[in-house]
Amino acid sequence: MKRVGIIGLGNMGIGMAKNIIENGFSLIGYDLRDERLKALEALGGKAASSPREVGQQADTVFIMVFNGKQVYEVVTAEDGLLQSMKAGSTIIVSATIEPREVREVAKAVFAKGVNLIDTPVSGGKAGAEAGTLTMMAAAQKEVFDANQDILRAVGEKIFHVGEEVGTGQTVKAALQAFIGASFTAIFESLVLGAKAGVKGETLFEVFSASGVGSPLFRNCAQLIMDRQFKNTGSHIGTMYKDLGISMAMAKENGVAMFTTSAAYELFQSGISLFPDEDNWSIVKLLEQIADTEVKW
Repeated sequence: MKRVGIIGLGNMGIGMAKNIIENGFSLIGYDLRDERLKALEALGGKAASSPREVGQQADTVFIMVFNGKQVYEVVTAEDGLLQSMKAGSTIIVSATIEPREVREVAKAVFAKGVNLIDTPVSGGKAGAEAGTLTMMAAAQKEVFDANQDILRAVGEKIFHVGEEVGTGQTVKAALQAFIGASFTAIFESLVLGAKAGVKGETLFEVFSASGVGSPLFRNCAQLIMDRQFKNTGSHIGTMYKDLGISMAMAKENGVAMFTTSAAYELFQSGISLFPDEDNWSIVKLLEQIADTEVKW
């Protein structure tokens, strides 16, 4: 039986942990929060006291933390993974970070003879819990192939986007620009329709049946109309961070990002007003300006 580890047991990590265990792998995990370690144990996993302990007992380790600084610390710190992982083992970076950050981590990892798969994910909390994440994996083909069983424990659509580390994060940054801009278009169109006197149910039905109808729209619009702005698995801080990565990549590559920059500014305003809420809470800012409310 392959021994798997996971660092980071938030909404995404705990869902991934459940599916790793259900697919027959032994799992050891670490998180700074005791309650998340207890949740892992309740699923049948083993709680570790440090990333180093995870590295001692796992052949393959997922890292699902918030940002690049945390990934680097988990890997290189005195109690980090590289203090104990054996040559030939594999680190899977599933967190969304900047391409340059994962390349920096890879230098330290490769120097120890450890493999690395750069594979951010898409699908949110629901995808993590269902094991249906979309994965954008960049790694040497032989490393990618050797870890297919583990990747398929958490992902449904797994793309090998290249062999150069950083390519996975690059694809994710482009995707998040698309998703972020789509969110703001949904927010604005619903507020416009509501202010003009159209029922939310009508907007939902017509938009869903049109060319822009999609699971992204339906999920977003339903949560807005149900007025569910907390604990839906899509925290505003995560999208704000991701859009910042998209904008940084655009600057590095000299690409104009008119709609993405507008989305980034809107999310910045949203996180200032609703720091503890989810993406959909931004619609409340637009509702305040228009003096209306999107509802069924």
